[in-house]
Amino acid sequence: MIKRKNTRQIHIGPVAIGGGAPISVQSMTNTKTTDTEATVAQVNALEMAGCDIVRLAVPDMDAALNLGNIIAKVNVPLVADIHFDYRLALEAINQGISALRLNPGNIGGEDNVKAVVAKAKEHNIPIRIGVNAGSLDKKLLAKYGGVTAEALVESAMQHVRILEQQDFYDMKISLKAHDVPLTLDAYKLMSETVEYPLHLGITEAGTARTGMIKSAVGIGALLAQGIGDTFRISLTGDPVVEVKVANEILKSLGMKEYGPHLISCPTCGRTSIDLAGIADQVEQRLADIKEPISVAVMGCVVNGPGEARGADVGIAGGNGEGLIFRKGKIIRKVPEADLVDELFMEIDNVLRNR
Repeated sequence: MIKRKNTRQIHIGPVAIGGGAPISVQSMTNTKTTDTEATVAQVNALEMAGCDIVRLAVPDMDAALNLGNIIAKVNVPLVADIHFDYRLALEAINQGISALRLNPGNIGGEDNVKAVVAKAKEHNIPIRIGVNAGSLDKKLLAKYGGVTAEALVESAMQHVRILEQQDFYDMKISLKAHDVPLTLDAYKLMSETVEYPLHLGITEAGTARTGMIKSAVGIGALLAQGIGDTFRISLTGDPVVEVKVANEILKSLGMKEYGPHLISCPTCGRTSIDLAGIADQVEQRLADIKEPISVAVMGCVVNGPGEARGADVGIAGGNGEGLIFRKGKIIRKVPEADLVDELFMEIDNVLRNR
């Protein structure tokens, strides 16, 4: 059992973050926020994939003024990503946004910060302070001799103090870098420094192929140490993939029940069926199932049922045939061509009888 650090709880719409709440999954649309139809479609697709909170880019006033049209047509809470112009944050709140992501230091002076904080307090809107390794202040870079965990934390704390000076404490913090060891060190230090909830991420992680590995290593390592209350997987391409990867990370750590769990052996010289092809077919068909169920695809009858006895249902391959088993108990033998269909008959039976 992973023991999580108990942090201050905030709420983004109905989603609780910190204070023992379930770890929430976030993503960000890559549509133009001025395009209501495309943005709503992507937000809904993210929700269907298991996303709890969605962030939208708000680069100009046209985007800010369109937020209300999007909010009215979606179910998940939305976060406005604001840079440089404090008026965009004020308008996002007017439009009914659930949270803001900004750096208090880059929205134009103390009076502008006070205006945003006052309106956020009035409407119970939390703020995420987002520090990025690629945009650290030159003074901090000189002080620490480059981008370090200490530099990232000090940068975040400068922003934290700006909000605390306005008696604002409804915040969460992110410290993002594409370097995994640096990110781990920064979040560990931040976790020791504050009680605010932490938003995890490996920024600019790359394409789905490489980025999901970096993200799983970095975010998974932090979650396994009890650090982190919400996170986003940052991948180039379709954000729905980000959400699926995020939920798989949580599932692998036993922190969330999320759809089917596929167990598939690596194969060896005993394998006499097209196990890779069968496993691919099973994985594709499992994508349509939302309920948690453990399914095994094993290469041989020698060890298959025993090694995967914890699976709800599974296949153990033979020579041109295979066994269907449930919880390690052999049910029947079927030809290789029928293995996948027979497996899903048993999956249907398991789900129907629950």
